[in-house]
Amino acid sequence: MSLDSITTSVDEAVSGFFEPIAKWLGDIVFYSVPVGGTQLPLIVAWLVVAGLVFSGWFGLVQIRKFRLAVNVVRGKYDEKGSTGEVNHFQALTAAVSGTVGLGNIAGVAVAVSIGGPGATFWMIICGLLGMATKFVEVTLGVKYREVHADGTVSGGPMHYLPKGLAERFGARGKSLGKVLAVLASAMILFFGLFGGNLFQVNQSYAQLVSVTGGESGMMGSSAGALFFGILIAAIVGVVLLGGIRSIASVTSRLVPAMAGIYIAACLVVILVNASAVPSAISSIIEGAFNPQGVAGGVLGALIVGFKRAAFSNEAGLGSAPIAHSAVKTKHPASEGLVALLEPFIDTVVICTMTALTIVIANPASWAEARAGESIGGVTITSDAFGTVLPWFPYILTIAVMLFAISTVLTWGYYCMKAWTHLFGRSRTSELTFKVFYTLFAVAGSLLTLQTLIDMADAVLFMLAVINIIGLYLLAPVVKRELNSFLDFVRRRDAGLDTEADEDEDQEPVKTTV
Repeated sequence: MSLDSITTSVDEAVSGFFEPIAKWLGDIVFYSVPVGGTQLPLIVAWLVVAGLVFSGWFGLVQIRKFRLAVNVVRGKYDEKGSTGEVNHFQALTAAVSGTVGLGNIAGVAVAVSIGGPGATFWMIICGLLGMATKFVEVTLGVKYREVHADGTVSGGPMHYLPKGLAERFGARGKSLGKVLAVLASAMILFFGLFGGNLFQVNQSYAQLVSVTGGESGMMGSSAGALFFGILIAAIVGVVLLGGIRSIASVTSRLVPAMAGIYIAACLVVILVNASAVPSAISSIIEGAFNPQGVAGGVLGALIVGFKRAAFSNEAGLGSAPIAHSAVKTKHPASEGLVALLEPFIDTVVICTMTALTIVIANPASWAEARAGESIGGVTITSDAFGTVLPWFPYILTIAVMLFAISTVLTWGYYCMKAWTHLFGRSRTSELTFKVFYTLFAVAGSLLTLQTLIDMADAVLFMLAVINIIGLYLLAPVVKRELNSFLDFVRRRDAGLDTEADEDEDQEPVKTTV
């Protein structure tokens, strides 16, 4: 029996078993209601409303404290002796690597195809709102993180939900928090294995095959797929063994590189078509408010834009606080401010650059997708670049590889923290997970398991329901932490001795686990 027949049989068997479950779960999580002639998924509304609430609650912190956030990333407010494993910049790039990926390339193309150019405007708005949500959840992640005896750190919703709810609501809050923590861990683990690992490897392999001669090319065979899977698994395994320090060291180089390559290519297309820029911007703004637009007019453009942005930047899903919790700081809100830059980079910058490139280049495949003649996706983006750079598919392949590897690494770290919360934190437990996760990377180039990936998406967004309820209940804690950090900043800027005045309660709880 050939490798192809084995993998095909596994795909079919798994899909046949899980397809009814995935459909049932998807119908619940992504339940939509008709609004203005189009469908609004309630989970997207849930995420957007959270962004609105937290933007108001914290006085548009994402705008007022943007400059301060940049200064924190630069290390201006670093403190000696801070507990943690990585600096602010490394924590940011590790988290960004988990959100910046194929959704920024293919997802945006789908958005401007269904919602028209106006969807770009609403993606930007949703990204700006998501900055406030990200600030809240990451501040809580650092506030309630655990520092283990060996100096490593664990954080995320599986920690701040039980600890924070217990602190505010006593025994009942503690019991509820423990249940929510187990559910959150299970959801993060499931998505990470299939969406954060298998899917990323599978799509990067597909792009590699497309530029090396297709199915009949050098990488199109089962042997080529196996080689690619083993190569990616080896890279992931080596880095993952080094923990968050190793992951942060790699992503702090990968993220700027992949973002730089991609944005540079976008700028080339935009500059070559500089005369078309004013018209493109005008079409984006007009399309955002034009009631005669596609997919239900203004509401259609708004919903599509919000949906793509919410799915891309993961604000409110509880995943990013896991990476940010490892930061070296005595003030949780300092990293919350750093984290608000994440949706800005992911959605406001990279997604917008993709959309602007497509609108300006106006490739034939985009017109076909808008007319309903094709689905579109990464092909539209590639074609847009191809109008100026015929050789761009090769550059796109490099970008996709960097996106995929960094995403797999970051989700590997997220999954390991979820795994150890469920099955215990020991050397054997961690090693078991790392081997298991690495083998999944090999399977990514051999299997598709699309049904499980669809189910993983639904599971991850179920986490948003649990997580955001916790964020609402714990928002007063975040307000206190923000005021504490702003007071520290004022004293530091005034040249006062801030080291001697640090309160002990700023330090995370240390455990002996």
